[in-house]
Amino acid sequence: MPTSKSQMISRQDSREVPIVVNKCRSLDSNVTRHDYGTLQYPKTNEFNVGQNKNKIYRRKIPNQNIVARLIKRETHFVKPSVSSHYAVRWLHQNVVPNFTVVDIEKPPCFLRKFSPDGKHFVAFSLDQTSIEIYEYKGPAAGESLLSKVSGEQTAVNDPEYQGIRTKIFEEFFRLKHIVNVAINDEQLNRECSLFTDDGKYIIVGSAAYINDDNMPPFFEIYRNNESVSPNPRSYLENYTLHLIDMKNGILCDRRAFKTDKIFLSHNQGLYLYHDFLCVLSVQHQTIHVFQVTDSGSFINVRNIGRFCYEDDEFYLSSVRYPEWEACKTPFRPYRETPINALKHRILVFLYRKAITNCRKNKSCKPLRQFYENFNHFLQLRMWKMQLIDKSHLLIKYASEDVITLRLPDPNAQPSFFVVYNMVTTEILAVYENTSDRLLSIFENFCDYFRNAALQAPSQLSCSPSNNTHARTLQHRFLQTIINARFGGQTEAVKRLLAQLPISSQSYSVSPYLDLALFSYDDKWVSVMERPKACGDQPIRFYARDSGLLRFKIYAGVHGKNHPVSARRLVAFTFHPYDPFAISVQRTNADYVVNFHVRHVQSN
Repeated sequence: MPTSKSQMISRQDSREVPIVVNKCRSLDSNVTRHDYGTLQYPKTNEFNVGQNKNKIYRRKIPNQNIVARLIKRETHFVKPSVSSHYAVRWLHQNVVPNFTVVDIEKPPCFLRKFSPDGKHFVAFSLDQTSIEIYEYKGPAAGESLLSKVSGEQTAVNDPEYQGIRTKIFEEFFRLKHIVNVAINDEQLNRECSLFTDDGKYIIVGSAAYINDDNMPPFFEIYRNNESVSPNPRSYLENYTLHLIDMKNGILCDRRAFKTDKIFLSHNQGLYLYHDFLCVLSVQHQTIHVFQVTDSGSFINVRNIGRFCYEDDEFYLSSVRYPEWEACKTPFRPYRETPINALKHRILVFLYRKAITNCRKNKSCKPLRQFYENFNHFLQLRMWKMQLIDKSHLLIKYASEDVITLRLPDPNAQPSFFVVYNMVTTEILAVYENTSDRLLSIFENFCDYFRNAALQAPSQLSCSPSNNTHARTLQHRFLQTIINARFGGQTEAVKRLLAQLPISSQSYSVSPYLDLALFSYDDKWVSVMERPKACGDQPIRFYARDSGLLRFKIYAGVHGKNHPVSARRLVAFTFHPYDPFAISVQRTNADYVVNFHVRHVQSN
């Protein structure tokens, strides 16, 4: 029976059939191969419709030659749906860190991370009192040592291995400056560091524990009526933030916070957006805002908490309680009965929202619920914060038991997110940690929360808002929680919103972690710079466009026997754009440092 013209067109339009894995037989050989991705049928006409109906064809893999890709980049226009930055990053599929130098010898220090421009590397001294600044020599600096080495990693029993592992660090890094930073018996937090956009300055934090013998006076611990009560899990410390010039190796400025509680680890209590630095004092419920100048100094901009405007304290001093003047008692903000300025604005916003809902629903239930929860709102305290831009703050509120770490699972407790405008002192929105609307905003505008590459012309980080593969992983994680025991939609939303607020500079912009370029198991490595569990097998990276294995990363020493009860963690530090990465594996008190470099084997 002859085939109609419309049937032929529909068959031609459906030539590409998406599949996941197909075990098929090649047309030009009898070798069985695994094929990934999209199958393409040959052009169909009325004579070979029946012949090609049951056949499976290999997908056509794009040209992987780097010379051909360079020519195509120079002679072809970028598709309208593809960013020009991603068109350049596709070339990283051809230049990859395909070789691992196992268990290198490094100076006695704690390795931290690269500067945003990739020219410097920062480490903390072993006693955590100094900053060591190294100059990065480039991805091919160690090739002279590896010229005679073959394979994917250095062999432990190779006679040349000892010489490579002892010299490889000096080949890639040159010590430039050692800056003594910590004072007054303080120790640097080696998980706290913030770089300015130009990579000229770095901000680090140090802390010193306050023991019971030197406990400060009562009104130093409780400076206002929002101050929290310390406990053994959330003890008080003296903190100092240091501003260091990386180019000249000079300590430029510092700010001290006495008798306080600031979460320095993973930059949770600090946030740097361009030249604005915010510091959250959990103990005194105050957000300190500074500006980092080009000359290398901190300028006090404002304090948010008890007051919102700079002149609020001056205005209040003129109308301060007359009863205190009569008995000549020193005024203490801790004894204030009024609600502080920031908390008052939140309560006013919630009250107006309840009134609006009452008029909209023609019911007084929203207002009644506001009054029922009024005391709960009063007891809320600031837990975390981040800058969305230079004017807006995202603040997370929770109960005092949560922020002082008295409860074992703080992310499972009720909390609220507040969007606050620092310039106009307005509350723009308040969300619960079970809000579907906030989750939708977070998914669609994730880059505005991460701020991973503020120095770049566009956000190059891999996130659910700009990458379909990252969004698929997040939706898969969401469905896993929904279908789990004691799970559900509310619990899933709560788990995802627990990421907010996001710590400053906690996401990598390396192209080798971009899910649009490479496919890998995010259980072992991800764009978020946090320690991961260490597996026994190497981490495999596949090219996204072809499905071909591009390189492997070996973390730790493979084949080494570890205690069964040992907890093995590995932290990865990727260069911003070069094929170079560092992995630090920790097993109990033992550290193993590996270098992952680009190596071309000689014939």
